[in-house]
Amino acid sequence: MAAHRSGPLKQQNKPHKGGRHRGRGSAQRDGKGRLALKTLSKKVKKELSRVDQRHRASQLRKQKKEAVLAEKRQLGSKDGSPHQVLVVPLHNRISLTEAFRLLQDRDTGTVHLNEWGSSHGFVLLCPRLKHRWFFTSARPGDLHTVLDMAKVADTILFLLDPLEGWDSTGDYCLSCLFAQGLPTYTLAVQGVSGLPPKKQIDARKKLSKVVEKRFPDDKFLLLDTHQEAGMLLRQLANQKQRHLAFRDRRAYLLAHAADFVPGEENNLVGTLKISGYVRGQTLNVNSLLHIIGHGDFQMKQIDAPMDPFPLHPRVIKSRKDPGMAMEICAMDAVADMEEDVKVLMKADPDKQESLQTEVIPDPMEGEQTWPTEEELSEANDFLKERSKVVKKVPKGTSSYQAEWILDEDGASGGEGDEYDDIEQEDFMEEESQDESSEKEEEEEYETMTIGESVRDDLYDEKVDEEAEEKMLEKYKQERMEEMFPDEVDTPRDVAARIRFQKYRGLKSFRTSPWDPKENLPQDYARIFQFQNFTSTRRRIFKEIEEKELEGAEVGWYVTLHVSEVPVSVVEYFKRGAPLIAFSLLPHEQKMSVLNMVVSRHPGNTEPVKAKEELIFHCGFRRFRASPLFSQHTAADKHKFQRFLTADVALVVTVYAPITFPPASVLLFKQNSNGMHSLIATGYLLSVDPDRMVIKRVVLSGHPFKIFTKMAVVRYMFFSREDVLWFKPVELRTKWGRRGHIKEPLGTHGHMKCSFDGKLKSQDTVLMNLYKRVFPKWTYDPYVPEPVPWVKSGISSALPEVDME
Repeated sequence: MAAHRSGPLKQQNKPHKGGRHRGRGSAQRDGKGRLALKTLSKKVKKELSRVDQRHRASQLRKQKKEAVLAEKRQLGSKDGSPHQVLVVPLHNRISLTEAFRLLQDRDTGTVHLNEWGSSHGFVLLCPRLKHRWFFTSARPGDLHTVLDMAKVADTILFLLDPLEGWDSTGDYCLSCLFAQGLPTYTLAVQGVSGLPPKKQIDARKKLSKVVEKRFPDDKFLLLDTHQEAGMLLRQLANQKQRHLAFRDRRAYLLAHAADFVPGEENNLVGTLKISGYVRGQTLNVNSLLHIIGHGDFQMKQIDAPMDPFPLHPRVIKSRKDPGMAMEICAMDAVADMEEDVKVLMKADPDKQESLQTEVIPDPMEGEQTWPTEEELSEANDFLKERSKVVKKVPKGTSSYQAEWILDEDGASGGEGDEYDDIEQEDFMEEESQDESSEKEEEEEYETMTIGESVRDDLYDEKVDEEAEEKMLEKYKQERMEEMFPDEVDTPRDVAARIRFQKYRGLKSFRTSPWDPKENLPQDYARIFQFQNFTSTRRRIFKEIEEKELEGAEVGWYVTLHVSEVPVSVVEYFKRGAPLIAFSLLPHEQKMSVLNMVVSRHPGNTEPVKAKEELIFHCGFRRFRASPLFSQHTAADKHKFQRFLTADVALVVTVYAPITFPPASVLLFKQNSNGMHSLIATGYLLSVDPDRMVIKRVVLSGHPFKIFTKMAVVRYMFFSREDVLWFKPVELRTKWGRRGHIKEPLGTHGHMKCSFDGKLKSQDTVLMNLYKRVFPKWTYDPYVPEPVPWVKSGISSALPEVDME
């Protein structure tokens, strides 16, 4: 009787893994006397009962409610800073003067007007509501002012048109504000009462549909009477505050007054005295101060003058007549400010942050010492061992290239000179055929004149021919990059081994090793780098939350003495521009490499090439730089992009001062007419100089003769030496074949190649070469003021504007 044999479907159990399960004795022997940890590294989670869980949840809810209420009571109170409200009209038909007139109701409270050049603002003190407001305004056409004021505003009041809501300029302004990060905002409509009674309801319904696109969950209020203005003020005082992360961790201040004291040696540089309310965090005199648009500075001291806008004015009784009382107004408070000034802090030179932004490089730091005799003897022994290996290689192959040859087949496939002569004859025949065909085409066409209109002449006068030619060239380059990514033509006048001498071949772009410290440029000696950026950022943020700093508390009215400030800062303030200062966290004045994730704005369609000068709004900073574009991937190497594509998010790499994320990023491009158009929005990713941006160059060749798995390829190189130089680099085709160069044929750059399969005649042979690229050091903290959109009337980002 035959024995039973198990079939292929018999269950196969996993074998026992005896190596993992060890006894206590074997573990102690392997430990070799090492003691175990006495304390647990992880916290033990205590299992709470259901009643305790509910109690803890209710306590957390109660704490959050109390924190929100405390924030509401602090903002705009007598002990806190005034409620900063930025009024932004989103349509050119809106009257800002009329809106301010309604808000400046004498029955509501006391009004203190404050005019700075062309910008108007006023302080409203309302003892009945126990609140005080500080209203400022900014037109959407003045882009920098709107963005800067929105960085420090507690609330933004958007004024809408009753028929259209906002125009193209207002819509563009909203796009920039949404990308930067909106604080608390309120919508108000001006002019509904001016419409006929029958059309008011229809206008409000249409406006609701328009507003729903941008603000889906918000309702708008009316602003036509003093009663509606009072309701708007109550809404502003009671609504929940939204937070912006980049300003909540830093102290910031909007200047209410500024004074300049020229220096003893130079009148153009001196001490700037900025007065305003501290917001965000406690302001320490030893930290650095960044004035938006002007740079970083040190502080000498912080004074605490009397608050010029007290909610309850101080009452002074006369000695002669005790029954007669007098209230001190804001102007009297300013006059008596010098008497009541208290010095809070003076800078300590030992604790003060340094203004050093770059590392002073040592030219001898990377020098190599002369090798010793032992090292020379070891190198000679190593060369002797290597010389013992014998390989059969083509003529002209170096020892480095010989190591890449896998097989020993070095036989030639034919006489190169005869092959080159045949090819040259075929080329001359093709050239003669082309000349005859061109003559035939010329005979088929005829010339004729067309009349030109006067309107075309007037239109041509406004066209800049040089700008048109440059833009056309960019469009062509972008189109060629989309059709043939990274492909370049091999030069005929320069040898390929010289033109691409900085490039290298990689077996795999993803897995092949690349040292991030290799061949760094000289600019890398000037920057700072963290050993672990994430842990440093976490430590600094933890100190902000837990450590109590000494200095001016939030809500105090202070005067900052800023040293070594140019006189242009005060002139800029007197012209009506806002003066905004942010305190810097540790290391934020130092230069490094910033990486930002951005997506192209859909309103901009012009091609943006890498290394073009762009304008950055990164958090609280504004600067100019020439960035690199690269793919946003999780690998250690990131492919360089020549243009800012519209379909995917890219990473922008620039030299800039260190900024700790989170921080929003806006990219602008200055047009030829002086306007700034928004091209991309995103956020700050990291501060990492080791992030490798790899540029790829693709050399293309065409199969001339195809055998089973062999092919003769031409037009990739034009000399025999170039073929031998790039012989170790792997080849690929557009249809997925892999191969390598076997040997050169002749002297005109033809080569015999071997592939892993049969090649098609319509396929293209490609060779990938890589090199690491670095951004240009073009950082400039001074950004020119853009031309307002309303004055220019033309913008590539505003297609709705009528150009006539």
